[in-house]
Amino acid sequence: ESLVRTFTPFYFLVEPLDVLSVRGASVIMNCSAHCETPPRIEWKKDGTFLNLVSDDRRQLLPDGSLLINSVVHSKHNKPDEGYYQCVATVDSLGTIVSRTAKLTVAGK
Repeated sequence: ESLVRTFTPFYFLVEPLDVLSVRGASVIMNCSAHCETPPRIEWKKDGTFLNLVSDDRRQLLPDGSLLINSVVHSKHNKPDEGYYQCVATVDSLGTIVSRTAKLTVAGK
């Protein structure tokens, strides 16, 4: 096996942008990463990984973007507002983390 590691390009094509939403709207946080080995995409909110497997409101789209169906926002419950990051991993290369995008939900 050759010891020379060729550089494999691994980078974000699209990173999420700040979003202003209203309660009940759907929001897409865009993310797409490029690598010859398809990256595994995960999302963090406020520094914590989201478990999207059992989430009926939030889903990972095929391109890596995050869809939030029907933003929830009340005086005492603001589960969707916050800071989001897209995390792309290729096991042989490592992990890259996107810029931080803020989701703000407008009040009435």
